[in-house]
Amino acid sequence: MQWRSSTGIASLRGKKTFITGAGSGIGRATALLAAQAGAELYLTDINEVGLAETVAQAGSAVAMSAAFDVSDYDAVTAFAADVHEATGSLDIVMNVAGISAWGTVENLEHRHWKSMIDVNLMGPIHVMENFLPPMVRAGRGGHLVNVSSAAGLIPLPWHAAYSASKYGLRGASEVLRYDLKRHGIGVSLVVPGGVRTGLVDTLEIAGVERDDPRVQKLQHRFEKRAVEPSTVAKAILEGIEKNRYLVYSSNDIRFGYWWARKFAPPYEFVLQKANDQFSKLLKKPS
Repeated sequence: MQWRSSTGIASLRGKKTFITGAGSGIGRATALLAAQAGAELYLTDINEVGLAETVAQAGSAVAMSAAFDVSDYDAVTAFAADVHEATGSLDIVMNVAGISAWGTVENLEHRHWKSMIDVNLMGPIHVMENFLPPMVRAGRGGHLVNVSSAAGLIPLPWHAAYSASKYGLRGASEVLRYDLKRHGIGVSLVVPGGVRTGLVDTLEIAGVERDDPRVQKLQHRFEKRAVEPSTVAKAILEGIEKNRYLVYSSNDIRFGYWWARKFAPPYEFVLQKANDQFSKLLKKPS
């Protein structure tokens, strides 16, 4: 089952695939679509009930699942140990789990900032710490998917705490894009805009009453423009297939980030050359 390609993978069939946040929304939709594509699934979510529903729907495609909080490093490490003992290194790792809270700086509380960083940034870091080194050592290549957000590309109003986590994930992903290339591991950064998930109803907006008619109007406007989780899931799998770094699920976000990408080719060329030069300093494995 060895595969290594500069153009991505030909198929998910038989690929050992780990997905966080698989109990609902984008995570569930991606897990079910990957199951249809023949992937061997390793799933987690903090919501045990939601995870169990996904596992039931995905059926025999699920090799292992466990409910835990990705912000808990020990829990992630324990699950990784179980996975590696049972099956060795994975082929595809997807960081999908996330939470959201908005608000202006005078209304945001410490718990908002901390929870965003703990779940949205440290959660993926815990996963990458545990699963990427074995992938590198295995030498088979692979793919990393990190789900960021439009708020990780564009400074949206009231998103300071959320964007702090999503810009952080974007920064780590961009470095790993070049750093992992020599190992045949592709990196995709998913930047969805509005998506119709449970976050729409549970989103906390600090300093704002959710039943305010003006807030309700904004929410309805958001829901009209939002896409289904299945749309994002399809974009993710196509991103893996084509080894695409930036993965969009809607054209409005693509257009909004266009100016920043205008001079991307020389920028990317220089970054890859710089990474290649730094790599020459690494000690050769004994």
